[in-house]
Amino acid sequence: MTSAVSGPKYLSVREHLRRRVSALPEHTLLPPEPVLCEEYGVSRITLRRAVDGLVADGHLVREQGRGTYVTRPAIRHEYRESFVHRIAGWSSVMTEQGAQVGTTVLTQRIVPVHSPVAAELGLEPATDVVELVRLRSVDGAPNHVAHSFLPAATYPRAAEADLSEGSLYEFLRREYSADLAHARIVVDVDTAAPDEADLLRVVAGSPLLVVRTTVRDSAGHPLVHSFSRLRPDVSQVEFEVSVSGR
Repeated sequence: MTSAVSGPKYLSVREHLRRRVSALPEHTLLPPEPVLCEEYGVSRITLRRAVDGLVADGHLVREQGRGTYVTRPAIRHEYRESFVHRIAGWSSVMTEQGAQVGTTVLTQRIVPVHSPVAAELGLEPATDVVELVRLRSVDGAPNHVAHSFLPAATYPRAAEADLSEGSLYEFLRREYSADLAHARIVVDVDTAAPDEADLLRVVAGSPLLVVRTTVRDSAGHPLVHSFSRLRPDVSQVEFEVSVSGR
């Protein structure tokens, strides 16, 4: 089998299986382990490690005497981005998981960059950036508010494009062939201001998870800086660490 992603073999098998089971009806039985091992060209240990991950995520269920069958994860309205095998934004990842994603663009304009963002993007003070603020929802329930900043000179069309659907990262790849190669992520905690509390349907002063992400190209140049402010009751931040020789 040709691996669609780099990294340990079980991750490639798990990703392929995840896509496969998402297209199958609920309660469909998976083929027996020996059949899958032969199909993917892996050992039972590798296959079980891949399946274990899908069981933990709620995509599969094991039952003694019956086998492993397809189920559907409970709707948890999670925040999830993938940065291990590819730089994939929240919208793309959640859509792949079968969620109904909604986006309301709250702010989309060109403004002088603020100092913290300038430092992340390696820009001189007061350089113009595109500021994009979006309320993101899952199955109609508010999930988080995402703030994104891009150098206006590099990505001017981001100030005018319709970004009420789809992924910002996919827009940058499509319109600018952007080389989104690396992501640095910092997670901390803050409290909800009154305006965002109204948007997220929480009480002002409630705790929020804050995920700050700076995406760079293969040469290490910063391209996009974002921070998302998430409801912790419907959010989960997931990291996978893959060690390679590169």
